[in-house]
Amino acid sequence: MKSNTGKDNTGYYNSGHYNSGNRNSGYDNSGHYNSGHYNSGNWNSGYDNSGHYNSGHYNSGNRNSGNRNTGYYNSGHYNSGHYNSGDDNSGHYNSGNRNSGDDNSGHYNSGHYNSGNRNSGDYNSGDYNSGDYNSGFFNTNEPNVRLFNKETNLKRKDIVIPYIDLKLTEWILEEKMTYEQKKNDPEFHVKKGTLVKRTYHEAWSLYWRDASKEDKQKFLDLPNFDAEIFKETTGIDVEAKQTCHNKIVEIID
Repeated sequence: MKSNTGKDNTGYYNSGHYNSGNRNSGYDNSGHYNSGHYNSGNWNSGYDNSGHYNSGHYNSGNRNSGNRNTGYYNSGHYNSGHYNSGDDNSGHYNSGNRNSGDDNSGHYNSGHYNSGNRNSGDYNSGDYNSGDYNSGFFNTNEPNVRLFNKETNLKRKDIVIPYIDLKLTEWILEEKMTYEQKKNDPEFHVKKGTLVKRTYHEAWSLYWRDASKEDKQKFLDLPNFDAEIFKETTGIDVEAKQTCHNKIVEIID
């Protein structure tokens, strides 16, 4: 006896019907531990999933909590990329909607790293730009860089800034979640994790904590560097000071 309570199951411990896997409580599952229906993967609680650990429906990827995703770790809907928290993205790591590029927090971008909308270039914070690094509208070229509220004669390629991995959104696996995160997301056990959203200053604090001394110094060496403006924009105070032999020493660790 295989301990199945449903009908026409070929696996073990199924309470649904027509399952060929094990421990399914739904119908027509060929995987294991599914509580939904028509799943061919494992640990799905939705319907028509062919991947694993999905809590939504019609997903062919893994660990999706939305619907009709073909990528991984999406919490939105209709994504074909990975790690999207918005909807209808074909790129990756988007928190906006309908982006075909990557790492956009705006909407309808075909470029990458845009926080504005409908840009076909990259790194735009404005809208409708086909150039790069624009904060305005309908620009086709690249402007000189302003740093700390002052003009420079430099392009972005002339400025050395360390890679800044600001984790405004981050998928936290269940085993790494804190008690507070579990309390705030009661369904974490279904999704096997939770999507954490941080404020801009919180993300900067996390980045600065882990940045190397050399990378921190690169910020201080930027043209026009202004500690007050840096603090205002990032929340990071680089002018915490200590007195040593009557000299002021900057602490950047």
